[in-house]
Amino acid sequence: MNRNPFCRVCYQIINMVIKLYGVDLSPPVRAAMMAFEIFNVPFEKIEVNLVANEHKTPEYLKKNPLHSVPVLEDGDFILHDSHAILAYLADVYGKDDSWYPKDVKKRALVNQKLFFDTSILFPRLRNVTYSIVMEGKKTIEQKLLDDIEQAYGFFEAFLSQTTYLAGDHVTIADVAALANMTTLENLLPIDEKKYPKITAWLTKGKNTPYCKKRNEPGANQLDEIVKKAIS
Repeated sequence: MNRNPFCRVCYQIINMVIKLYGVDLSPPVRAAMMAFEIFNVPFEKIEVNLVANEHKTPEYLKKNPLHSVPVLEDGDFILHDSHAILAYLADVYGKDDSWYPKDVKKRALVNQKLFFDTSILFPRLRNVTYSIVMEGKKTIEQKLLDDIEQAYGFFEAFLSQTTYLAGDHVTIADVAALANMTTLENLLPIDEKKYPKITAWLTKGKNTPYCKKRNEPGANQLDEIVKKAIS
């Protein structure tokens, strides 16, 4: 049930500010931060140094046995996985249900694209960035780039049917995908002639205030690390 602005303020005062554990390099963390911005929810960002294995400490594993980021801590409620976090924030803090519809069929379409993001976009991105950032790899295999190209084809097909991923209105599925696509395009530039729908969608997304504030800095930082590693 959505809370009105007064109730949201009361809730935040009583339960203190929500904590978000993560690092800006991570696209899923950036997606969560964009959602906090969209729904105007104050949060405390707690940096988790993945290189130093801070995500594998006993304290962190109690919050998330999968030792992944991000993790949301809302009072005594702990939630990991960026897609679950996006849905939670939309349901609790959204002023309406446009970002995550209550209508069963509309919500199913959003969920479908969230699953596309978590099963196709993010794994194909992580296959490249994890090996470079965490394992020190200096090259990108052509097969991994071919996998990304295939994902672009899927994405273009979706956008050929609707303006946004799950319909003609932006939803949390677009937010999740935006965080990944702004890094994927740095790994494999998007041919605007081949993928005009993606190009238009990405341009709109990158120009939003929430993307510029919460996604762009981390995406640029990760791009610099990758380019330096493979140069």
